[in-house]
Amino acid sequence: MSKDSGLLSFFQTICRFNFGTFEREEFKKFLRMGLIFALIIGVYWTLRPLKDAVFIQLVSNLQLPLAKTVSVLTLLPLVMFYTKLLEKTSRERMLVILPTFYGIAVLVFSVLMFFVQAPAEEIAQSSFAYQMFAKTLGYVWYVFVESFGSLVIALFWAFATDTTDPLSAKKGFPLVVAIGQMGGIVLPYSLGGLPHRLGLTTDAVTAACLGGLILLILPLLKYFLKATPPHLMATFHGKNEKAEEKKQEPGFLEGLKLLLSHRYLMGIFAVNFIYEVVVTIFDFNFKLAASTQFSGVALSHYLSLYASSVNIVALACLILGISNVTRFLGIGVALGAMPIIVGLALFGFLSLDSLAFLFALMVGSKAINYALNGPALKQLYIPTTPDVKFKAQAWIETFGSRTSKQAGSVFNISLAPLQKALGAVAGRARYLMLSGAICFPLLALWLVIAIYLGRSFRKAVKEKSVIC
Repeated sequence: MSKDSGLLSFFQTICRFNFGTFEREEFKKFLRMGLIFALIIGVYWTLRPLKDAVFIQLVSNLQLPLAKTVSVLTLLPLVMFYTKLLEKTSRERMLVILPTFYGIAVLVFSVLMFFVQAPAEEIAQSSFAYQMFAKTLGYVWYVFVESFGSLVIALFWAFATDTTDPLSAKKGFPLVVAIGQMGGIVLPYSLGGLPHRLGLTTDAVTAACLGGLILLILPLLKYFLKATPPHLMATFHGKNEKAEEKKQEPGFLEGLKLLLSHRYLMGIFAVNFIYEVVVTIFDFNFKLAASTQFSGVALSHYLSLYASSVNIVALACLILGISNVTRFLGIGVALGAMPIIVGLALFGFLSLDSLAFLFALMVGSKAINYALNGPALKQLYIPTTPDVKFKAQAWIETFGSRTSKQAGSVFNISLAPLQKALGAVAGRARYLMLSGAICFPLLALWLVIAIYLGRSFRKAVKEKSVIC
């Protein structure tokens, strides 16, 4: 046995408790898939804090909810264009087109940051034209990063679900997520805080590094397709698949039509929607508190530490065997546990008010979602047709996710008028009371939907049929 073969067997043995028993080539497939996902997640989690920090510096922290609105309106035509591309090109080619575009675009943004990014006081004293350009760049950058998180991650999971059978996905997807968290730990900490540690005044060097890393996805994908055996790239086929495909017509809005015509897909949409609404309320308050204590590259550094912390906790959950909930108790239990956990987090949010607590709250909410809820939700797409995997999933996770964040942002916008009308303390108290009145009923609805989705998935796999 070679040294590499022995090392692979060692890691396979370690993973057996947390994820299950893999065949040798199957294990190598998910390692390769995990490496690609680690790069995508690492870049995304470095871009996320950079998105907020640069926007706050170039525009304002109070305009974050408005930026969410702009991103939703902008992503609608982007998703339509993405859907049209899916009709004209293969899934593998799409995984080449998107990383190429985003990699080059991030490199361009790095150059603009170098010349435009400056302390808020300096921007305020500059010419009107410079201020307008800085604000425009802030909004364009914000929307751009939002689209990367939606389209690239959605495309990756569409590709993953289209090349994995249900039994393999049950153990393989949590492993892919675990490997992905490693990228989410290393890159935000090493690159996100780099300008602050080097004493720089802009985030240009971080953006330049991220552009190069996005382009690195291309050779990794090429290696994955070449090295993975064809029998491990098989798509799930149900006995009623052809009949379902005949009902689906091509077009710009096909993904949206599929979503609106199937309860199962609407259920997945609702789970995403409710989670994002609640967490957007948490997130706004966290960013608002953080921006009062940090600014510029220091804020980028602090939010990068938050990003790394989320992925550290998510990885710890996976190492400790949280994926066993899905393996042994089923997807329904995994999905149903999440609204209960978020409900406890909401109770803490309404009771305590400090940056340290909000940091811990956001880390815990995001980490549990990525470690438990995320892999379970991705598996729900397996017993569906390719059009649902690639097109309807894109609408749910791109436009649908942004719409839910917009709903949370609309509510967050009410904080400023309430504070102005009632005073800071009384206004915040009213804001928190309304938060509880809206979010607790939504969490109860989430629990009911989670049970329905779990039962539908289990029935489809048992009967070997596609749901839609």
